[in-house]
Amino acid sequence: MRYFAEHAWVGGRVERDVAVEVDDGRFTAVAPGAAPGGTPLPGLVLPGLANAHSHAFHRALRGRTHGDRGSFWTWRERMYEVAARLDPDSYYALARAVYGEMALAGITCVGEFHYLHHNPDGTPYADPNAMGHALMAAARDAGIRITLLDTLYLTSGVDGRPLEGVQRRFGDGDLDGWVSRVATLSSAEHGIHGAALHSVRAVPTPFFTHLAGHIPLHLHLSEQRAENEACQAVHGCTPTELLHRHGILGPGTTAVHGTHLTDGDIKLLGGTGTGVCLCPTTERDLADGIGPARRLADAGVPLSLGSDSHAVIDLFEEARGVELDERLATERRGHFTAGELLTAATAHASLGWDDAGEIAVGKRADLVAVRLDSVRTAGVDPSGTVFAATNADVTHVICDGRVIVDGGRHTAFDVPAALREAIR
Repeated sequence: MRYFAEHAWVGGRVERDVAVEVDDGRFTAVAPGAAPGGTPLPGLVLPGLANAHSHAFHRALRGRTHGDRGSFWTWRERMYEVAARLDPDSYYALARAVYGEMALAGITCVGEFHYLHHNPDGTPYADPNAMGHALMAAARDAGIRITLLDTLYLTSGVDGRPLEGVQRRFGDGDLDGWVSRVATLSSAEHGIHGAALHSVRAVPTPFFTHLAGHIPLHLHLSEQRAENEACQAVHGCTPTELLHRHGILGPGTTAVHGTHLTDGDIKLLGGTGTGVCLCPTTERDLADGIGPARRLADAGVPLSLGSDSHAVIDLFEEARGVELDERLATERRGHFTAGELLTAATAHASLGWDDAGEIAVGKRADLVAVRLDSVRTAGVDPSGTVFAATNADVTHVICDGRVIVDGGRHTAFDVPAALREAIR
């Protein structure tokens, strides 16, 4: 298959008149300055976007939690209500619709931070991985790749309090229970498995060592000040320091949020090559705070992006949020270039897909066409599109050489109708 783009993001910059050839789901030729020919892709063509942090079931909360004041912790109670209602069939329907929404936004790979494992009372399903398999099937049917980050979640606080209420469906009893369940997970061509340590409040420290070396490994880190305070009270150190003591930090690990970090934490993350996934729209929606994005990048931390609770699913908005939140925090402009933001938005390697995220020979054939003639992007220099476009400007999406979005519509199903059906 041959595609032609008047503008394409190749090698970290916008190139003109780019011809791209695809065979067996891979790029076999990428030629800037080529003559027109093949299937035209309009606007600016980008590599596929990577959503490095998702909780699919949180999508059911969009627009439903703004009636009262509160905090992350009061929002969490509403989230638990949704978590208590889902079973494998309803979770598949919801996740398929959510992943379809991601496809429409140009996302070709998702990291699903999965801890909704068992029945609401904590007893396993006949297939102990029924919920995980539902997520894998949902991504397949939406046409995108998935990294299922199966989550170890055993306690409800840093002090080791047991799980209670709906939290019981998150846990496997002990480390051996999690290990034996994860060992029976089925893999697929479009999906790989990773691991997740939910947070320092959800996993006893003696079990940290077992997770060291899992690649990819993701974890929530310092999303809330209360988590840091509890860790200091119990362990006498920050969560980052605690993880470092137990060998968790490293190039295969991605810490999600990193909102409330000390200077020492940032140095540890950068020195170990640990990645950080920023989720600006969720962090602002939940009033979590503004993380030190520029200082992390300057310390050598690879950045990725996630839509987390899906207050919106729009990686252009996430990317812009990294820069704009820095402006609010510092009262200065110009912290990140468009290239740096797009690198974070296409960080497939953080999900274990090292062969994706670039329009380059040998890489997975993921392409996203973004309109340059909408009311948002008309007159914008293509190199600055990340500062103007939204998910509504995505017209075509190709994942592993397959067209999954054509003319702004999903090729497999009606996504808005599926969302309405799944969220009642």
